[in-house]
Amino acid sequence: MADETGAKGAEDKTGALVIGGGPAGLMAAEVLSAAGLPVVVADAMPSVGRKFLMAGKSGLNLTKDEGLPNFLPRVSTRALDGALTGFGPAEVMAWAEGLGQPLFTGSTGRVFPKAMKASPLLRAWLARLEGQGVELRTRWRWTGWDGDACLFETPEGARLVRPRVTVLALGGASWRRLGSDGAWSGVLAADGHAVVPFRPANMGFRVDWSDHMARHFGTPVKGTRLVAGDEMSRGEWVVTAKGIEGGGVYEVSRALREGATLTVDLAPDLDVETVTARIARPRGKASLSNHLRRVLKLSPVARALLTEWGRPLPDDPARLAALIKALPVGLKGPLDMDGAISTAGGVSWEALDGLMLKARPGTFVAGEMLDWEAPTGGYLLTGCFASGKAAGEQAIGWLGRSE
Repeated sequence: MADETGAKGAEDKTGALVIGGGPAGLMAAEVLSAAGLPVVVADAMPSVGRKFLMAGKSGLNLTKDEGLPNFLPRVSTRALDGALTGFGPAEVMAWAEGLGQPLFTGSTGRVFPKAMKASPLLRAWLARLEGQGVELRTRWRWTGWDGDACLFETPEGARLVRPRVTVLALGGASWRRLGSDGAWSGVLAADGHAVVPFRPANMGFRVDWSDHMARHFGTPVKGTRLVAGDEMSRGEWVVTAKGIEGGGVYEVSRALREGATLTVDLAPDLDVETVTARIARPRGKASLSNHLRRVLKLSPVARALLTEWGRPLPDDPARLAALIKALPVGLKGPLDMDGAISTAGGVSWEALDGLMLKARPGTFVAGEMLDWEAPTGGYLLTGCFASGKAAGEQAIGWLGRSE
């Protein structure tokens, strides 16, 4: 480490600097260090991989075990197709298993470590990086550039790092407490790089519930189909005090954010004619709610949602069946962006040559900093891995051409 000290602080030199210690940044560091470059990973938080660990709390969904023709359209931009072709679902699975993490594939094709949590995988990954000579520097907050040097605020004061090549992987603008605050966008915009405004992605939506729904807060809704424009989801979702959240909602959140209306099919495995016939069966003294429970197997929360969004319920079986098959959902807009799983927006593709900033040769961008989005369910995390790997590879190629 250099001892020079100037007005901007002590200065270091390194082969490769990765700013951001999430999945994209760590993957870039793995590629760069495997090529023999000295690599420093700088992160503003006290430890790396914080959002990655949080994502694994309910089971780390690494990827979706499906072919690229089905996988690629779930990512919002074709600009990442090349990266995903080079490091798609099969490669992610092989990589994780190479770190000693056995995997299993669920009934929907989602792939998880058998340990379910993210921590064993992250520990094994960091051990590999340490073995390849990667140096981690935490509590180092990047504040911009001084010429070709990167500026940091650190516990020891201001520091500069002058790398041969840089990968920016600073995340999006959600989950500030985990380090993704989007503050870098102002730095890049001031440096002349085009940045698209952030928008929430994989987020929940507000609902103004009536009082009778309070007893269902926290209840998962299973066995439904959500439809928003051309998007459809059979995933589970949750009724919360604020509205609706969960994987099923996140799959259609992009369409909802862009103005599509939402309907829910409470009986997705039955056609409307079958639903009509079942409703028309004699119910005797049973209430309508109990009748629907008996003939359609509707859960208590599904019946509550039907009453909430369909009242007054029609007496005619055909009209009631049509409502059950396409129940309009009253939404009041997305929940706060900081509570979103991820964000759209970020560095514009127009500012990039591949993944390199056109106006700052030798600086590459990866992960959620880029203007793209994908649903949870393995798509989002795979995209981060793939873009980090591609950024590292492109950085190595650039070094080979420029030196």
